[in-house]
Amino acid sequence: MSVINTQIKPFRNMAFKEGKFFEVTEENVKGKWAVFFFYPADFTFVCPTELGDVADQYADFQKMGVEIYSVSTDTHFTHKAWHDASDTIRKIKYTMIGDPTGQLTRNFDCMRETEGLADRGTFIVDPQGVIQAVEITAEGIGRNASDLVRKVKAAQYVAAHPGEVCPAKWEEGAATLKPSLDLVGKI
Repeated sequence: MSVINTQIKPFRNMAFKEGKFFEVTEENVKGKWAVFFFYPADFTFVCPTELGDVADQYADFQKMGVEIYSVSTDTHFTHKAWHDASDTIRKIKYTMIGDPTGQLTRNFDCMRETEGLADRGTFIVDPQGVIQAVEITAEGIGRNASDLVRKVKAAQYVAAHPGEVCPAKWEEGAATLKPSLDLVGKI
């Protein structure tokens, strides 16, 4: 079953951000755009390249009013240790959520049950807590934060302009489409 257009489920997890531990719930997420960025595990190989890429784009996300939540089935303590040990992870200014029980990962339907690890799942959530976009890739396929920025901009545009849609490769400022009978068979 797809989680697109569904409300995020309640959760309560410990997180690490900028040297502090704190609790995060679904209520902290509502009211602004959010990206949940699930990854298999700390201290691995592809994961730090992805998290570092998102860290490099974090200022752009913040300008768009988007908060980033990275999530793995590690603990918030492990996130801190990784942050302290890795130059790449040390760049991270966004929230790193620990999910040792896997409940949050299961809420987003991206748990590899036999391994107890999250898939590489990216979820764009609107200010009402509704999932607007999902991308899940296999273990060895890293994601691109620049394309994620583009997708968030498209989701925000569509939300702000009812009746318009963003075509393939849409970039901010480019033409959109207004679905109608007049377009059928003409694109």
